[in-house]
Amino acid sequence: MTFESLGLQAPILRALADAGYDAPTDVQRAALPPALDGRDLTIASSTGSGKTAAYLLPALERMLAKAAQPSRGGPRVLVLAPTRELALQVAQAAVTYGRHLPSLRVATVVGGVPYGAQLKALRGRLDILVSTPGRLLDHLRAGKARLDGVELLVLDEADRMLDMGFIDDIRTIADHLPEKRQTLMLSATFAGHVGRLAQSLLTDPRRIEVDSHTAQHADIEQRLHWADDGVHKDALLDHLLTLREVDQALVFTSTQRDAEGLAGRLAELGHAVAALHGGMPQGRRNRVLQGVRQRRVRVLVATDVAARGIDVPTISHVINYGLPMKPEDYVHRIGRTGRAGRTGLAVTLAERRDGGMIRRIQQFTTQPIPVATIGGLEPKRVERAPAPRHAPQRPPAGPRRSFAPRGKPSGHAGRGRPR
Repeated sequence: MTFESLGLQAPILRALADAGYDAPTDVQRAALPPALDGRDLTIASSTGSGKTAAYLLPALERMLAKAAQPSRGGPRVLVLAPTRELALQVAQAAVTYGRHLPSLRVATVVGGVPYGAQLKALRGRLDILVSTPGRLLDHLRAGKARLDGVELLVLDEADRMLDMGFIDDIRTIADHLPEKRQTLMLSATFAGHVGRLAQSLLTDPRRIEVDSHTAQHADIEQRLHWADDGVHKDALLDHLLTLREVDQALVFTSTQRDAEGLAGRLAELGHAVAALHGGMPQGRRNRVLQGVRQRRVRVLVATDVAARGIDVPTISHVINYGLPMKPEDYVHRIGRTGRAGRTGLAVTLAERRDGGMIRRIQQFTTQPIPVATIGGLEPKRVERAPAPRHAPQRPPAGPRRSFAPRGKPSGHAGRGRPR
């Protein structure tokens, strides 16, 4: 299947070609036809699978089809996202895919930035609005946002928004939208409260499920290093970051304080490093991300919330220095590498006290994380996390004896797929 065979119009095909995208991903092949037909969809797909384009391309097709029709008020397309970073990433993707659409207007409404520019964008003609729920609700309550012209509502990473306590905000925003609309909902799972929200907001949705959390992540090699203590873990991290095959590394910590402290230590060692976390002003966070994309930052130390939605294809290594609070966050973390057809390496550094979380991660993904060691930095105590339930039956791989340098991922050259 090609983008041409999906019936996308010439301006969108031209933008996809400009960006180097020549073939749809699995989730795009499954979701685009019913989305283009106007169906409500629930989409369960792993991070990095191309789900952003799966809803933005139909949104842009809607813009082209109704270009001559005036909007009833406000944006035609509303995308709700859990974090500022993801919202800005989605808006940038909309601009990329819609670069050849005449007079396309895309705006973001997120927290942590001044109200003035947002109010100006909301007052003018607007096609696509990408927002976090809390800030949009502020504008609605102040009477500064109109949503009665929304024809397509997208809830991106709905499970994450509900985990962050946005369910009431989402319901209130939905009450301001026309009942007759198309709704697309994307989530890692549709169980529990996410499924109930889908039932209340969508009409006869078609379910699209591609690359669930149990997928093998063929483009991402995973490794687990056991550390005796914090000093040993620091030594493991320092060794990993000196390897030549590290193009850019994303190091996850559990807290904002850890992110700042670790970034400071790595800077003293001479690394081109920056921290990224939710306690930083939005302007500083934008500058950090720009530094990563311009390759002025080789090592980014970040917390989960701040790194949500980061799409930088040159991130070759993800290192879990601090473990996530929830197993599903592990999947989102490692999905920051191995993107756009490239390969990546995800390394987890765990102490004995982390055994319970390692077990829960393996149960959630139904896959073991292969244990590895580094020559000269072997742990004094050998830890073995229990095998996950329902894991595929395969012979145990056993611990690796060394961390041998690898060549740079072969996928660094060539054409990719839209995210």
